[in-house]
Amino acid sequence: MELEKDFVLTWDHYMELGGAICIVISILILLYHEYKVMQIKDFKEKYDYVNLNEVRYFWYAVIAIIVAIGFFANSFGTEKIITHGKLWFYVRLFITASFIVIGYVAFYSMVRIYYPHFVEKRLVKLRNMPRISPAGNEMRKLSEEEEDAHLNAQQIAEEASGVHAIDYDVWLDEKTGFKKIEKYESYLHAEQCPNCGFYTFKITSEVLAEKPTETAGGILIKHYRCDYCNHREARETKLAALSKNVA
Repeated sequence: MELEKDFVLTWDHYMELGGAICIVISILILLYHEYKVMQIKDFKEKYDYVNLNEVRYFWYAVIAIIVAIGFFANSFGTEKIITHGKLWFYVRLFITASFIVIGYVAFYSMVRIYYPHFVEKRLVKLRNMPRISPAGNEMRKLSEEEEDAHLNAQQIAEEASGVHAIDYDVWLDEKTGFKKIEKYESYLHAEQCPNCGFYTFKITSEVLAEKPTETAGGILIKHYRCDYCNHREARETKLAALSKNVA
């Protein structure tokens, strides 16, 4: 009995240590991500990095917390285990393992459904942060009507085509004439679902219903599906005539 007590107490010590280490790892993951974001000076590059990595790093941190909870849970009920024997030790292992699996599934859904909303807010903020020109002047973001004068024929065609929803932002230093053009692939982003309200509404396919000609525009059908509620929707996008898309 004394040997079993020593084993269980040692086990509890390592479980608590493992839980503490996992919490530290979770914090370090988030700090590392924010450090990487801070190291990027260009707002467009920062936007791309956040868009590609933030949800992933946040999920890694959540996994570390889930594992930490599992470790800590394996140090509860020690007196009962010492009193009633090894069976309760294995019962505790089974229960904590079950809760880890349940927690993984539950938190995965929460991260996938809720967190993109916060990421989208950060992306919008980064996209609209004032740019600074090499001369040190604050640049102005041009309106949709103004920016076409600063885009080439191919860029205008990409925006007008509606295919994959390419969008360009043009920033202009009005004192020196310096301009900065940023390309955004909007089709990679999830939109807010009109049915459930979560940011899980994504393009699944695009179908060219009517081809544009030199004299008439075309129609592109974009098919959307929500990853959460499975709501489906088709939206029409009017395409410009070919004569407006090519140089």
